[in-house]
Amino acid sequence: MSDWAFELVSAWGLWVVAGSAFLSCLAVPVPTSLVMLAAGAFAAAGDLVLWQVWLSGWLAALAGDNTGFQLGRWGGRPFLGWVADRTGRQRLILRGEAVVEARGGVGVFLSTWLLAPLGPWVNLVAGSLGLSRWRFALWDTAGETIWVTAYVGLGFAFGTQIDRVAEVVSDWGGLVSALAVAAAFALALGIKLRRRRAGSRPARAD
Repeated sequence: MSDWAFELVSAWGLWVVAGSAFLSCLAVPVPTSLVMLAAGAFAAAGDLVLWQVWLSGWLAALAGDNTGFQLGRWGGRPFLGWVADRTGRQRLILRGEAVVEARGGVGVFLSTWLLAPLGPWVNLVAGSLGLSRWRFALWDTAGETIWVTAYVGLGFAFGTQIDRVAEVVSDWGGLVSALAVAAAFALALGIKLRRRRAGSRPARAD
């Protein structure tokens, strides 16, 4: 599964790391996670320099996210509607809108690593909804730091077992997302029950 990723990284080095990270943040279907894992493995073998792999992926991811944000800022909601019609990703865009409206910058942060499939759409939505540029940049930088560090680090640590790691990471991502949704639901339910109990208590007489 990862042979092609090794071939790309072997042939193009940091260029493919940066290119895949940038394009994936603009919703281009590039399996950047495998490229990051492969680049980390090459760094472990001494063929690439670890900090250069990390920095190229990190900077490119930030550039891609901010490009998407700027496109959303320029085009506004009409552009968002046009993208939804052309790509058929209306559901993802609607989910992205819900995340940004409910969580703001924290939603941007989560979309870069925990809810990664939403990431490119959240970038567009954040720009079109007028989220502060600095707020976006701050939370986006924090999230991409986690994302790039995780994948490059795993590739560096387990490069000889990259196929197994790629499979585990894929399953882990789905598991973490499911657990996060379950935890949020449980928290909301707990708060609702607590408020209901507080409202049902009889008032104390002075």
